[in-house]
Amino acid sequence: MPAFIFFYFLTPERHRNISLLAFSWVFYAWWRVDFLALLVASTAFTFGIGRLMHMSGHATSRERRWMLLGMAGNLGALCCFKYANFLIWNVNAVREAIGNGAIGWDPIVLPIGLSFYVMQSVSYLADIRAGTVQPSKSFLQYAAYKAMFAQLISGPIVRYAEIAQELGHRCLSLRQFGEGAETFMTGFGMKIIIADTLSPMVAAIYDGLPDPSFGDSWLGAIGYTLQLYFDFAGYSLMAIGLARMTGFHFPRNFNHPYLAGSCQEFWQRWHITLSRLLRDYLYFNLGGSRTGPGRTYVNLMIVMAIGGLWHGASWNFVVWGVWHGSLLCLHRLWSRMSCYRPMPYWLGNLLTMLATILGRVVFRAVDFATAVRLYAAMFGRHGFGGLSEDVAWQISPEQLWCVPIAIAIVYLPLIRGDRHAVWSPPSARTDGPWLRSFVQTAGPLLGYALSIVLLYSRAAVPFLYFQF
Repeated sequence: MPAFIFFYFLTPERHRNISLLAFSWVFYAWWRVDFLALLVASTAFTFGIGRLMHMSGHATSRERRWMLLGMAGNLGALCCFKYANFLIWNVNAVREAIGNGAIGWDPIVLPIGLSFYVMQSVSYLADIRAGTVQPSKSFLQYAAYKAMFAQLISGPIVRYAEIAQELGHRCLSLRQFGEGAETFMTGFGMKIIIADTLSPMVAAIYDGLPDPSFGDSWLGAIGYTLQLYFDFAGYSLMAIGLARMTGFHFPRNFNHPYLAGSCQEFWQRWHITLSRLLRDYLYFNLGGSRTGPGRTYVNLMIVMAIGGLWHGASWNFVVWGVWHGSLLCLHRLWSRMSCYRPMPYWLGNLLTMLATILGRVVFRAVDFATAVRLYAAMFGRHGFGGLSEDVAWQISPEQLWCVPIAIAIVYLPLIRGDRHAVWSPPSARTDGPWLRSFVQTAGPLLGYALSIVLLYSRAAVPFLYFQF
């Protein structure tokens, strides 16, 4: 990254997209060169379809056909690389159950970031069709948008319209570079100090523990709930900060989701860029809530099941999506009842977090059998004891202490009496008491320094959403 920043700022403004694209492609090829060809092909294909849609005229049947072709090509690639293994495994399970032999199959490797840049392509074509964005005239600008390494691997899922103007012209300044650096360091600290500290503890409980105790299962579920948030939100802040340093404004992806007072509010605060894509391009096109209560519940279940499957080719993710779809339906049903009264915030947040923690178990478990074992332990199948010896010897004191520290950070806005806290970048903050200003400035820097020390003193942990 330092090399990129150095060359990027030395590059004349009219050539900065070239530097951005070149470094992004090199960054992606560093993992596997052959999958760079897929990214380039998807970029060229989607750019060409966008131009053909424009030439066909707005709102014409010909434009619609081009859009459908473009979506079919992108989603077809996603299905081939992400879901072919899942399909064959399920077919083989059925064949073996009825006494037939399994189909020979060499598993397909999932290209890193494929789910994210396919979603970008789909949103780009859909927005052209809706007339909310003009197709790019420059392949260089579109390719730089799609390959931008800050968000290529794990989001945020940035829509073309959000940075189209900045792709053509963007201003750089020391002030905005500093603001971006502060945001980047905050996310880096969240990832290294909190998420990576919790990672070995979570792995000890989820990976290969035959008979988890009551204490094991709840510690693992709460630990993973915290790890996933600090890992993914930390990555998103790093991407937003790096983009700010280079002149772009990315949308926020998290807004204190664990402060939500309902499951509906949770999804308005968690992975915001994915939630809005599912809402705008799937839920609304299914009819949304305009076709009556019954159809609304069906639409919610479909959207959340597909959202779960988007995360990974496994029945675990489908179950996780159906779980959250059911929660949204129950919330909507309850709010429509004549006896409905808003519950106290503390109770709403407690129930929301309990439902979220329970859902995280099947989301993290390596298979459904592991999830069932953990759920059984959580509800007292083996009693209500503390940590088992199999887990206790693997967990260090700093890992245990990290749990209450992470919870305190999550609920820190409540100390200020701001339950509707909205995350804001450094540029949006107003001057406050000197102590708060000092903490906001020095905190990320100290956290970054500590993160560097920790990074070189223990094994690196990949970002969790790289697997999706």
